Amino acid sequence: METGPSSDSVSKSKPHREKATSTSTSMLAKIEPFVSKTDHHNPRELRSWAKRTGFISTFSSETTTSTSENFDSSTGFDLERGLNHHKNGGSSPKIEIDPILGRTRPARGSEIEPATGSASRSGNEFRNGNNRRLGLRDENKRKRIGDESAFGVKDGERKVGLNGNGISNLNVNGSGTRNGSVNGTVNEIPATTPATEPKKEEENAGTDIGIEMYPIGDDPHTEGWHRQSGMRLGLTDNPGFVPLLYYGLQHYLSLAGSLIFIPLIIVPAMGGTDRDTATVISTMLLLSGITTILHSYFGTRLPLVQGSSFVYLAPALVIINAREYRNLSEHKFRHIMRELQGAIIVGSIFQSILGFTGLMSLLLRLINPVVVAPTVAAVGLAFVGYGFPQAGSCVEVSIPLILLVLVFSLYLRGLSIFGHRLFQIYSVPLSVMIIWTYAFFLTAGGAYDYKGCSPDIPSSNILLDSCRRHAYTMQHCRTDVSNAWRTSAWVRIPYPLQWGVPIFHLRTSLIMIIVSLVASVDSVGTYHSTSILVNSKPPTPGIVSRGIALEGFCSILAGLWGSGTGSTTLTENVHTINITKVANQRALVLGAVFLILFSFVGKVGAILASIPLALAASILCFMWGLIVALGLSTLQYSQTSSFRNVAIVGVSLFLGLSIPAYFQQYQPESSLILPSYFVPYAAASNGPVHTSSKQFDFAINGLMSMSMVVTLLIALILDNTVPGTRQERGVYIWSHPEDLATDPSVHSDYSLPRKVSRFFCCLR
Repeated sequence: METGPSSDSVSKSKPHREKATSTSTSMLAKIEPFVSKTDHHNPRELRSWAKRTGFISTFSSETTTSTSENFDSSTGFDLERGLNHHKNGGSSPKIEIDPILGRTRPARGSEIEPATGSASRSGNEFRNGNNRRLGLRDENKRKRIGDESAFGVKDGERKVGLNGNGISNLNVNGSGTRNGSVNGTVNEIPATTPATEPKKEEENAGTDIGIEMYPIGDDPHTEGWHRQSGMRLGLTDNPGFVPLLYYGLQHYLSLAGSLIFIPLIIVPAMGGTDRDTATVISTMLLLSGITTILHSYFGTRLPLVQGSSFVYLAPALVIINAREYRNLSEHKFRHIMRELQGAIIVGSIFQSILGFTGLMSLLLRLINPVVVAPTVAAVGLAFVGYGFPQAGSCVEVSIPLILLVLVFSLYLRGLSIFGHRLFQIYSVPLSVMIIWTYAFFLTAGGAYDYKGCSPDIPSSNILLDSCRRHAYTMQHCRTDVSNAWRTSAWVRIPYPLQWGVPIFHLRTSLIMIIVSLVASVDSVGTYHSTSILVNSKPPTPGIVSRGIALEGFCSILAGLWGSGTGSTTLTENVHTINITKVANQRALVLGAVFLILFSFVGKVGAILASIPLALAASILCFMWGLIVALGLSTLQYSQTSSFRNVAIVGVSLFLGLSIPAYFQQYQPESSLILPSYFVPYAAASNGPVHTSSKQFDFAINGLMSMSMVVTLLIALILDNTVPGTRQERGVYIWSHPEDLATDPSVHSDYSLPRKVSRFFCCLR
């Protein structure tokens, strides 16, 4: 280290000074390089330089005034370069320097407003990603040591860094580059300034107050992981057994519609009895508990419930309404269930291979919010022909239920009772219980009693025309038509292969392979949204692959047990976490344990199976609408005002609904024996595609008749071929694998238990 002379250095050095901007725009603090005039160790010179740069000494009794900064969010942010720009334009990007810490401002482009009045100002205000301010009013009482690594800046920009020993490094790029320190030495350094990521601040013993410094990525959404999340219960909090039990059951109750209503649709369509419906519901409860525990410990470890997703409902209905199953009368339910089991197992194996081999990491480059949003929305829009047409069979029950759930979830969502927003959190179970009781009184009061007609007689065996007209109403509206309570056992443990050995066919396997890809895309969007919501850094591509691989394994379990659908991350988790403010792994695991215990009680499944079909269809109208909204909400991570994105989402959604309508217009020859709401799902057997292979024809016609598959293909092609910037597309920014080793918080959130981590070393 050379010591520059006092006079020659002044005459030869020509430091570049930044021009002052207008008062209407933000102003950078003028920081001049230290140049000694008389004595390199003159304390007055040091103090004068400290005043100009805002440096606060922590090693002497002298105190200096500092600059008060006012922050706003009027500047823009460029994801391509990660630099702040002036709102009114300007060609040259600028990095704003904190005059106190000598570090760049956080992302989201905060401006420094020029001060008016006295030249000396006191008080410092720092704002983090959640707009929280930390005021340092008394510099004599509070001392701070900033430990910051060097930031890379472009030519013509200044860079100031303060190390933990109070040494300030000032680099000025231009004709000459200098490194000045507070002890008066001036050192020549190379003119290159490589950009490096800032390291996290190390805590120093003896400091009275610490200011947390976080690395900021190129994506503005990465600031959410170090933001105050506002969660009532965080990922690793442990408030005790009773609160954990309450919050765990609360989480599953708010997802009750997604957990139990799928069997109410598919089992009757498969020709199953009420007892079969109760058994399938108990099986789903068991699998949801097991798979949630597995995902909490070995998957992404995010607080996400695994269960039977609506993604698998449309392909299940396509297989159920195949031509060869329409005329089956004996063992129809078991035969179709075994067919579904075989297809789910094959599709799940493909999903597991996609995750365990790391191919999912490559696929993540193609999956962005513009792809996820219309795909998830199409999952809910696929059932517009089933929702209210099924609920409309009993309008005196369905319309009050829809209105009540809307009132609870929207109009009364701000009403708090004992500190809990019960109506918003429990809108679905509360509405179902109230209207179910109302329907019970209607049934008991004789509203659905017709002279000479019995609800216990199947509609196919009714001879009187007058009774045949009312058979559909009695079946869907009465609360006493289900005999699940009388036929179900008190204790029954669901077991693998309880319906028989799975049946494997190429046509159904091809359908489930593509559907498992749709489920993976759905889960990718849920992972990213949840990580931001729970104040955690986005997972790495390896962690996402690990989660997808485990979802495939869990779907294999669902195929072995025979739940009728695969097991994947429920999209509604994002809404549940947002309204309950609970994102705790222990709470989910404890709730999953009770879910497993409930599955052993056969009467629990029997009670749920006795819900009238009109009530189930009414709730599903709300649930499917919520899925559409959650899917479209992922567009917030992209530029929603971009014509490119609007066109891609609009075209993919429209064609995703219109192309299946074209395939569904080929009515089956035996359409009279199918209910009207199941006719669109019979296109697989009667579609326009006809080749030499009937297996291939069934698979292509079935896939093209599902809106979510068509929407995914169109959105995937358009988003990855139409030009657009990363910021415009809203490209998902995933963490780097080395973050697990450098950041303890990320390591604790996503890392596997030590005993099993060695088995997933390639995906860590």
